[in-house]
Amino acid sequence: MGVAFLEINSLNKSFGGLQAINDVNFSMGRNEMVGLIGPNGAGKTTFLRLIMGILKPDYGSIRFKGKEIVGKKTWDIVNLGIACTFQTMRPFRRLPIIANVMVSCLSPRAMKRGEWVKKIEAKAMDALEFAGISDMALEKASVLSQGDLKRLEVARAIATEPELLLLDEPFGGLSRAESDLMAKSIRRLHKGGRFGRLHSEGPAMIIIEHKLQQLMKIVDRIVVLNFGTIIADGKPEEVVKDSKVVEAYIGQEDV
Repeated sequence: MGVAFLEINSLNKSFGGLQAINDVNFSMGRNEMVGLIGPNGAGKTTFLRLIMGILKPDYGSIRFKGKEIVGKKTWDIVNLGIACTFQTMRPFRRLPIIANVMVSCLSPRAMKRGEWVKKIEAKAMDALEFAGISDMALEKASVLSQGDLKRLEVARAIATEPELLLLDEPFGGLSRAESDLMAKSIRRLHKGGRFGRLHSEGPAMIIIEHKLQQLMKIVDRIVVLNFGTIIADGKPEEVVKDSKVVEAYIGQEDV
């Protein structure tokens, strides 16, 4: 067997007496799009933060393309090919929108892989065009709506040329129309319609989302966390019928 694209073994993280991630084992392939669901406080965002090196696990292993990444700095993990957007967005609000994306274009990975463009501005504009907000490139980020801030986060992430993209509630706070547009962009990105155009393979994805209707349309696999433990893993239509999932998640508010 070949090396797993992302492989996580015996991952644990506690905060005081709270066990946020409890002996999680998880793996995914290069071409997968995985939805990660669970009730509030289940450990979903903690899981992403552990992958990104923002948090350090108490113990356990996270291997990306065969390389152990536990203990690496977040920027080193980004340069290995993992990018993440978070539910709480923190753009440089006083800078133009395009400048926010240009910062991502300056990462060593993006500079190395971006030889198809001659100027950082061109690459940043292409990422904004992909995300659907290129017409606002020279506006300050402070003017953006919630939906447009989500699109800016995606543009910043894809500008680093990730092979694995982690999205934390990309549909949160969006209207139905905005969610539909975001879903189309995510699907197009995953299928290889990358802003770089020369790339034939889009990034693998792990998507945290409470809006199950939107999530089910775009993922081919669902993993369910509850109290930091994986209680289900399978095809969306199978997972939503699982009695443990119904008890732990489907009855929760905001689903």
